[in-house]
Amino acid sequence: MTTDTEEPTLTVDELAARAGVTVRTVRFYSSKGLLPPPVIGPRRVGHYSQEHLARLALIEELQRQGMTLAAIERHLQQLPADLSAQDLALHRAVVASWAPDAAEDVPREELERRAGRPLGEEDLERLVAMNIIERAEGTTGSAHSSGSPDSFRVDPALLALGVQLLDVPLAHESILAARGVLLEHSRAAARELSALLREAVGEHESVAAVKSLSAHMQPLVVQALLTTFQRSLKAELREWLKES
Repeated sequence: MTTDTEEPTLTVDELAARAGVTVRTVRFYSSKGLLPPPVIGPRRVGHYSQEHLARLALIEELQRQGMTLAAIERHLQQLPADLSAQDLALHRAVVASWAPDAAEDVPREELERRAGRPLGEEDLERLVAMNIIERAEGTTGSAHSSGSPDSFRVDPALLALGVQLLDVPLAHESILAARGVLLEHSRAAARELSALLREAVGEHESVAAVKSLSAHMQPLVVQALLTTFQRSLKAELREWLKES
């Protein structure tokens, strides 16, 4: 279903499935004021936007970081009220960047439920190429040798982004090339920043001191990288559109 502005909307069941939570969880967050109310449509059915989905994903990420509901409420109150789904996704990326890996093994049916759509073999191959999912050991392109459904190792923090990229009109090769560019430059930046860190702490600092400094710097560095990249990309797009 779409609104008058053609923005896709979700029922509470679809929202919960896309976020990988239960309907009860969605309603609980709503009752606590963490999620804004849905738009009520015909037959008194509530419809949720992509902003609801992005905010729900952020709440779940903050909970994984160990924040209490009261702390999450204070955190959300500090955010601008008019953040778009893309802005919320960027904010969540910063939060998730220093979280431990939380990959899960899920069957194909559960993967599609979380993706909110059927996933054909081409979709799965694109997600594998983007390193969003991995086929579990022993699976093939269609099923286990025993005949049971495919199983996949998935990073929940990246799945929503990967599913959105499936609809981007880019060839499979272009996505792989883009991933290569990002990996190359991010690793180069990490090496140079690590060298600066080693120079700053000196050779005689304890391991504990180095780890403490790294823990304090990591969120700041990630925020700076994301913000700088976002602004640089916008500037490049403006120049490109100006020339065309």
